[in-house]
Amino acid sequence: MRRALPAGEVVRFLLVGVSNTLIGLALYFACVILYGHLFPTRTKPIIADIASITSKPIAITIAFLCYKHFVFRTKGNYLREWLRCFAVYGLSTPIELVILPLSTKLFLCFAASRIYAPFLAGVVNSGIIAGYSYFAHKKFSFKR
Repeated sequence: MRRALPAGEVVRFLLVGVSNTLIGLALYFACVILYGHLFPTRTKPIIADIASITSKPIAITIAFLCYKHFVFRTKGNYLREWLRCFAVYGLSTPIELVILPLSTKLFLCFAASRIYAPFLAGVVNSGIIAGYSYFAHKKFSFKR
């Protein structure tokens, strides 16, 4: 178990992961607000998906740099590891494109959360993807 989850690495991943999640959510929220104003006739589930697709490349690049330098501490191989990082997140994108609209619709069912539905859906999505990403990055993106 210790080899699969080195204590320092897991703690660094969690710290960087929280920061990356906050940055990713901030980018996503900004896109939700922007697209909500640009496309007022579109439904909130569609806006949630468009915001996710457009904010993701920036968030992935920031996450890649943080994971590379602070968590897994690998040297060189920038392009290969960056592309692998995109591949890891690329595999989660179809799942997110299902989670986001479904959870947005769920939050739209409750009067208290209607206005925040796409934002709450983004938080739910981030939580689900976090566990998957640690093992995928450790075993694939930043494999030593």
